[in-house]
Amino acid sequence: MSSFEGVLVSDPWLQSQFTQVELRTLKSRFISVRSQSGCFKVEDLPPVFVKLKAFSEMFTEDEIKDFLKETSRDVGEEIDFESYLRAYLDLQGRATAKSGGSKNSSSFLKAATTTFHHAINESEKASYVAHINSFLAEDPFLKNYLPLDPSTNDLFDLAKDGVLLCKLINVAVPGTIDERAINTKKVLNPWERNENHTLGLNSAKAIGCTVVNIGTQDLVEARPHLLLGLISQIIKIQVLADLNLKKTPQLVELVDDSKEVEELIGLAPEKVLLKWMNFHLKKAGYEKQVTNFSSDVKDGEAYAYLLNALAPEFSGPGTLNVKDPSERANMVLDLAEKLDCKRYITPKDIIEGSPNLNLAFVAQIFQHRNGLTVDSSKMSFAEMMTDDAQTSREERCFRLWINSLGIATYVNNVFEDVRNGWVLLEVLDKVSPGSVIWKQASKPPIKMPFRKVENCNQVIKLGKELNFSLVNVAGNDIVQGNKKLILAFLWQLMRFTMLQLLRNLRSHSQGKEGKEITDADILNWANNKVKKAGRTSQMEGFKDKNLSNGIFFLELLSAVEPRVVNWAVVTKGETEEDKKLNATYIISVARKLGCSLFLLPEDIIEVNQKMILILTASIMYWSLLQQAGESELLNMNDGNVSDGNTEASVDGTELSLANQTSSLAIEDNASVRNKEESEEETSATSSGIKSANS
Repeated sequence: MSSFEGVLVSDPWLQSQFTQVELRTLKSRFISVRSQSGCFKVEDLPPVFVKLKAFSEMFTEDEIKDFLKETSRDVGEEIDFESYLRAYLDLQGRATAKSGGSKNSSSFLKAATTTFHHAINESEKASYVAHINSFLAEDPFLKNYLPLDPSTNDLFDLAKDGVLLCKLINVAVPGTIDERAINTKKVLNPWERNENHTLGLNSAKAIGCTVVNIGTQDLVEARPHLLLGLISQIIKIQVLADLNLKKTPQLVELVDDSKEVEELIGLAPEKVLLKWMNFHLKKAGYEKQVTNFSSDVKDGEAYAYLLNALAPEFSGPGTLNVKDPSERANMVLDLAEKLDCKRYITPKDIIEGSPNLNLAFVAQIFQHRNGLTVDSSKMSFAEMMTDDAQTSREERCFRLWINSLGIATYVNNVFEDVRNGWVLLEVLDKVSPGSVIWKQASKPPIKMPFRKVENCNQVIKLGKELNFSLVNVAGNDIVQGNKKLILAFLWQLMRFTMLQLLRNLRSHSQGKEGKEITDADILNWANNKVKKAGRTSQMEGFKDKNLSNGIFFLELLSAVEPRVVNWAVVTKGETEEDKKLNATYIISVARKLGCSLFLLPEDIIEVNQKMILILTASIMYWSLLQQAGESELLNMNDGNVSDGNTEASVDGTELSLANQTSSLAIEDNASVRNKEESEEETSATSSGIKSANS
């Protein structure tokens, strides 16, 4: 390993204000933005600084913008790394004044390695621990560490290796992670832990979790509020999995006509759950409307009516006459247990209106007894409303990608949620900043139909400016919910984002404006990479049916990071079962590196041209980003930047097609390496990590 020199700043005083860990972290942020846009401007400072842990608790992005205005700086002015550091120190002074504390040189380091005080909901923690103990009790690896004691820090200690998070994701959405990609040794080195967390976070995004403000280092340190927040999202996805027409077509009983069915398809799962609950409460004679899982259920009365309607054999009129809320809550839980609903919630949680736990409780009742009948006429209509497999997979991919961008609106169903144009404008503003004329846009809820058309017309106009193929396409096609056109537009938007990232990265590395990246460039890069690694596989194009066995992509992944593929578990891909094993492994290995991917194994097996292109481009972007990082960060991290992190790129835009997450990989790996040095890892481990990334 070459000697460590660190990050050097020409101004000695400026150098003295930071530790090396601070400088590494700050420079990684600076380089990431410059790599994506070709330069770093004053206007880039607010979104970068607001994501730093030193400031995230103190300022909003608008407050930082106002501060910069006071300094009379032109927002379009390009700044160098030292100016960036000075701006950081100025803001740090503001933070010190705001908090009434005293500034010291290690304040940033402390912010990065310690946890601010966040109140932990012990009841929620106990419920999540009970869930883990129940669903993972027979796991071959975790059963040695379970059951966890909710009164201790067992949960946080076990989570530090990353295995628990990966296993919990597979419980929520089976098959998301190929467990052959998880590092499950009893003692993991920092590098292996970071790999597990990278895999876990990228996979969490791939099932619909929001992880914009969470990094791998947060999980390595098991920051309680962040870890519990992520676990809560995973469990929520699990308990709400059946609340859609595809899984539970009987839900069509909740509506009366086709228009309402369309609305039902577009509802968030928790809204569907509320609709189901109110459907039964109305039939049971309950006169109130339940609009939330907190204040509206605190007295337990709605639960008593619901269970009396769903399980009259266990209940009766007497349960409705109980007046004391505590007594009623206890009775409700006793009735639920008779339906085999495990007691993850306490009477106190009901009375205090814990929204997360009450949501999980109602979802559990739905899973065990939904009380819906099978109306053959309505069922057949519901089946007509569902999409074919290919359309469903593409809708899922685009939905997850949009939600990973960190826009304000959460998309539950692409075909329904984009029809007012607002979501598409938000996405366009993320991938092409400044392109949207917001003064000409209408924010939901939109009552006037022509306002929706105006939004969608601007979407089409911007698409044409980006050279999308939109012949004879009008805004009204989106308003009308034309699925084919919506999917085509989103595909072009995703592809544009990917190619722009690659173009910006290449132009930055070459120090000049780069030419447009083409599909052929990506194809040639992949083939050359595999060939240089001494492999014989090649792909003729993104429709090459030979790709279905997965061997080419495993060889490509091995070419960009030799240590990441365990060839002992790779099959020849000759049977359909073997192809699926390889495809699942490919996706997990790519996520383990740091690529954010939303495709499914079927997309590889069936050689879906669009998803194959994105997969290849994602690996290419990750590989090129490592090369750029190695050349710019050679002195400060010995060339080791080959891990991923799932926090958004530093401007808050999680353009997560390729590994925009890698921007924080540098930060996380700097922290990991710092820990490795301080813990004096064995020479064998250190040399292993070095050879793996050389």
